[in-house]
Amino acid sequence: MSATGSESSSERAEAPATDRAVGPEVAVLTVLAAVAGIVLRFTTRSGLWLDEALSVNIAELPLGEIAGALRQDGHPPLYYYLLHLWIRVVGDTDLAVRSLSGLLAVLALPLAYLAGRRIGGRLLGAVALGVFALTPFLIRYGTEARMYALVTLLVLVAYLLVDDIVRRGRATWWRVGLLALVVAAGLWTHYWTMWPTAALTLVLLWTWRRAATPEMRTGAIRALVGLVGAGVLFLPWVPTLLYQSANTGTPWSGPVRPVAFVALTFTDLGGGPFADAQFVGTTLVVLVLLGVFGRGLTSRRIELDLAAVPELRAEAAVAALTMVFGLAVTYATWSAYATRYAAVFVPLLLLFAAAGITRFVGRAALVIVYAITLGMLAMGGLFNITYDRTQTKALAPVASERASAGDVVVTCPDQLGPATIRAFPDDLVVVGYPTLEAPERIDWVDYSDRPDVDPDAYAAEVLALAGPDHDVFMVWSTTYVTHEGTCEALVDAFGRQRPAETLVNQDGSQYFESASLTIFAAPAPA
Repeated sequence: MSATGSESSSERAEAPATDRAVGPEVAVLTVLAAVAGIVLRFTTRSGLWLDEALSVNIAELPLGEIAGALRQDGHPPLYYYLLHLWIRVVGDTDLAVRSLSGLLAVLALPLAYLAGRRIGGRLLGAVALGVFALTPFLIRYGTEARMYALVTLLVLVAYLLVDDIVRRGRATWWRVGLLALVVAAGLWTHYWTMWPTAALTLVLLWTWRRAATPEMRTGAIRALVGLVGAGVLFLPWVPTLLYQSANTGTPWSGPVRPVAFVALTFTDLGGGPFADAQFVGTTLVVLVLLGVFGRGLTSRRIELDLAAVPELRAEAAVAALTMVFGLAVTYATWSAYATRYAAVFVPLLLLFAAAGITRFVGRAALVIVYAITLGMLAMGGLFNITYDRTQTKALAPVASERASAGDVVVTCPDQLGPATIRAFPDDLVVVGYPTLEAPERIDWVDYSDRPDVDPDAYAAEVLALAGPDHDVFMVWSTTYVTHEGTCEALVDAFGRQRPAETLVNQDGSQYFESASLTIFAAPAPA
């Protein structure tokens, strides 16, 4: 979400980065980064994991049923509506459903250049483009059938609109109306959009009180009108939001501590499970701090201003307040923080990091720091190609070698069901523990409060469903905090009825969503 500021236009013009040209080395590095980043946004070998498969299954419902399905899922509907229309045009293969996010992620790149150029001139615009192109976080969610690439795009559009309205004296009512639509779209896409919206509201109020010019004061008021309009446009969904917040939540985890919040976020920016992601994330932290507090004076000297440099002071306030609000709400509601939620403030962090690179005034130092940063980011981006988000795709061919049409596959817990159904042959019967229903979607309402089913009784029902002539396969995991020990008990229950053979063991070191595959073979004919 955009920030505004109380500094005068003359103060912004004095920023040393604004007069620096883009040298040939920076230009070449940026072009290479942009090309690589675009390719990487459409390249991954992983199958769809739980959240992606759920998104596709919900999006494939008739348009009129999507909102009702999301009542049990916990998200607003805009991305699912867009994915529904996208699937009707391009199909529902893994590449097809992910390509919507890839397209949105590519559209964000020229906006990142424009945002950087407005803050620090052509040099910062070019560096921002390169950093955005290769950041592993953005590549990951550009290759995932989820809403986070859309969130990033909307944040950048809102940033540029507020910059127009407040800083550039372009407070036309059509821009205010467009801002209301864009922020409302963010709210209808992901609930964490509320926190940068609240942060921006406070910064705009501050700007209105402290603005250096009448034009900026008028712009701040009109931008606030746009935010109010966004809230009004979001009102129809509020009853569903209240139901979801009371009944769905995040049963898989609780809130994280502030230090962990920052560490996890920057590690994910640097590549997530990538082995060197913590180092890359730490490098980004340093660059962010240089961007917000640093000013390059000579080729060997960078001065720090603890009040933050004027050209990024308001953006820094919005980013910091967004993180404070988001973290506070996770504690107030005892809900989880997943680093993907950071999509609402990651664009600001990356603008800060790009600005940090430009704080190196010397040409050689700038090129070296920029090249090293892009190289480290590229390693995390390349890791995204080979990292498997779910093990179910690897289990499918193993099961296919042993399975026959009509065999039964049990997923324990049912959270493994959406990815399993997508990966396994269509002629198998897939059911999810603790029910005997096909787990294409997960009902998250009061999920953690549901009692476990007696494993022997459940095994008996599954064996009756399979009959004496069909094998039973079990895709299961020991890592789900909502089902500690239950899947192991279910394996034992099946084992008391039929001989068990584990075909594949779960591998949490190689897969984000890991699972074992066990077969309980039908007795041989007499």
